[in-house]
Amino acid sequence: MLGVATAWLERYVPAINALNVFPVPDGDTGTNMLLSMQAALKEVRESSSDSVVAAAKAAAYGSLMGARGNSGVILSQILRGLANGLEGAETMGSQEFARGLSQGSITAYQGVIQPVEGTMLTVVREAAEAAQAAASAGADLIGVLERTVAAARQSVAKTTSLLDVLREAGVVDAGGEGLYVILDGFLRYLKGEELPIAQLPQMAPGVRLEAPAPTGQGQMEWGYCTEFIIQGQALSLPRIRKRIAGLGDSALVVGDSDLIKVHVHTFDPGKVLSFASGQGILHKIKIDNMQDQHHQYLLLGQEAGRAKAEVGPSLGTLAPSISRPEARVEPGIGVVAVVVGEGLRRVFESLGATGVVPGGQTMNPSTQEILGPLEAQPSEHIILLPNNKNIWMAAEQARKLSKKQVRVVPTQTLPQGVAALLAFNPKLDLETNLQAMHKAAGSVHTLEITTAVRPTSSQGIVVKKGHFIALLNDQLVAAGPTLQAVVRRGLGALPAEQFEVITLYYGDQIDPDRAQELADQIRRWYPQQQVECIHGGQPHYPYIISVE
Repeated sequence: MLGVATAWLERYVPAINALNVFPVPDGDTGTNMLLSMQAALKEVRESSSDSVVAAAKAAAYGSLMGARGNSGVILSQILRGLANGLEGAETMGSQEFARGLSQGSITAYQGVIQPVEGTMLTVVREAAEAAQAAASAGADLIGVLERTVAAARQSVAKTTSLLDVLREAGVVDAGGEGLYVILDGFLRYLKGEELPIAQLPQMAPGVRLEAPAPTGQGQMEWGYCTEFIIQGQALSLPRIRKRIAGLGDSALVVGDSDLIKVHVHTFDPGKVLSFASGQGILHKIKIDNMQDQHHQYLLLGQEAGRAKAEVGPSLGTLAPSISRPEARVEPGIGVVAVVVGEGLRRVFESLGATGVVPGGQTMNPSTQEILGPLEAQPSEHIILLPNNKNIWMAAEQARKLSKKQVRVVPTQTLPQGVAALLAFNPKLDLETNLQAMHKAAGSVHTLEITTAVRPTSSQGIVVKKGHFIALLNDQLVAAGPTLQAVVRRGLGALPAEQFEVITLYYGDQIDPDRAQELADQIRRWYPQQQVECIHGGQPHYPYIISVE
């Protein structure tokens, strides 16, 4: 079930990523859910037990450690509840699945500080209610899944009417859509259905998705799943992404100018590798025959292998198995920050960050990737700066799992993280620092400039594909064909003349001279303000502007 659901979800990743409220080029919900499912599946396959409970617990553990973004963490909580609901069962029938999914819904709601209806939480709750009703009526497991999938599909369609931002953008909730696809994959496995390459899940009303055209030759229907990492300098992520996408389908190309992770389905992996090797040094090359994988998905009893990690009897007390040398614990406080972009990484390190987790938009770090740097800190007390709302939940899971005393300052943007770090004083105690950092982060306004990937309208602002857009504190405030005009309207929405410092962080594709020209223009607009221009190196957003 997990294998087919993961394969099914993988087909649908681009469409889920496109379900952004704002037309920004960094949708990553589908990617995060896929990577979380792959981590769950990997843990199950490496477990030596064939118990349904052990398999469910392994999936929950794997998804928790591999969870990326809020959607991935919520998905891990659903799998965790499912495992807890199966406790004591030898097999999974209709009653056990319904009970487990209901527990998954409860666990997911409990994991979110302020649950919002119209999200994947609503979808899992209504799907679980349908499962319970079907099981109580005497339906078998397939019958329960059929009711569950139908309810999930209807629930996804309703998310547009439950949240104003979804209604205005004309999209459904991306996380809910991903969960629907996963449940649909469960059902397809139980029915023994093939997953033809040209077929995709039946979408909720209003969701449009074009099926990939079949490619390839001879009897090779599925092609090769090709993955690797490119390491280099001044890598062009947009150009590499476009080229890789043209060589196959289900392409995921994420990273920055120094490190890019590639995943693509192709009938000619040699051509992909040949192109990639001309861009930089290749690492962790993996090529899998998907024809073989597909047949394995549809066979029972293939989940064998060596146990990699022991999963405790109760996920309520789940703890990671991390081996690390005993290090001398030093007094003081460490600060770990999640940062994307080489320039911004240098900024954070120069301001005193004792640890940096690479990641940000489109490359949300997993719980495990955040946990590692926390555990490596010599200090017992650590302050964690996630610097992105979509990393908050993974940061919180890492805090709970860490052996250190970790506190999270929930910074939403990189400029907020910079302000918080500037307020940090290693000579002061933990609580005083936390108060100062919270206050400093809250005093910063962030203006993000990017280009629209689709047309839309929001709050009376009409956006055309390819136009520049300005997001002020995550709210769309300006759009248009001219960069300077959009920046000026964005700054005017504050208004910026009431503040003291304007800092311009320019991205990985921006020439330093062009960035300096924009900074000079801002100085002419705001002659009383101090204007700074710093290389951030961030992807997707040509400019991130801090106003404080």
